[in-house]
Amino acid sequence: MASTDRLGQITDAVREAGQLSVAELAGLTGASEMTIRRDLELLSGQGVLERYRGGARSLLLRGEEPPFTLRAQEGLEAKRRLAAEVAELIADGESVVIDSGTTCLEVARALAHRRLTVMPLSLHAANALTGAPQLQLLLPGGAPRPVELALTGPLAEASLAALRFDTAVLGCCGLNTVNGLTAYDLADAAVKRAAIASARRVIAVAEAAKFARTALAHVMEVSALDAVVTEGSAPAEELEALAAAQVTVRQV
Repeated sequence: MASTDRLGQITDAVREAGQLSVAELAGLTGASEMTIRRDLELLSGQGVLERYRGGARSLLLRGEEPPFTLRAQEGLEAKRRLAAEVAELIADGESVVIDSGTTCLEVARALAHRRLTVMPLSLHAANALTGAPQLQLLLPGGAPRPVELALTGPLAEASLAALRFDTAVLGCCGLNTVNGLTAYDLADAAVKRAAIASARRVIAVAEAAKFARTALAHVMEVSALDAVVTEGSAPAEELEALAAAQVTVRQV
């Protein structure tokens, strides 16, 4: 198992159980106890969990989002494949608004060489697009969330309301047919809704694990999406429900 995948598995397991011992985590991941201790030290330094002698307890509540620094490295190759698939759905000359989050950051990187007009909703993505030779970069207003650097608040929403995009590319914290597309942060959910209202077409990009999650803030019903780009391992029943709702599904 890759180290980034193992860190994600440890984070999820400790978060779900509340606390786990080094021995339990070693059994879960198949790694040695020495490796688990090193992983716990790293995650403790990132503020994800708290070490105690022989194990760790979670510092993340179930309704909280894992830190950006952890998510940025988790499943990176899968996110890049998803981003490449999203890029295939976007034609040169389009105007595109790109959501915040680690998967959408990879979408921004995948579009950096294209002839497009793009408004990124995070400073991470804006930095990735700065200097792109063929791309017209538009920057919204708003207050950046610490570390995440997602732009939120009335200025961000007003920037979106003033424009009309061909396509909005949305990330999500959770996505399923029962609870729709959801986000952990209320201000982030409001900006997502503003992006949806400003766009002719809405594409959601989500790793397979997002179908098993529901976050605090409801953004939209999945039936209102035009397309979903996800992994081949996404739950078949969810993909069938999306197709039945006339949502285009692309898998990588």
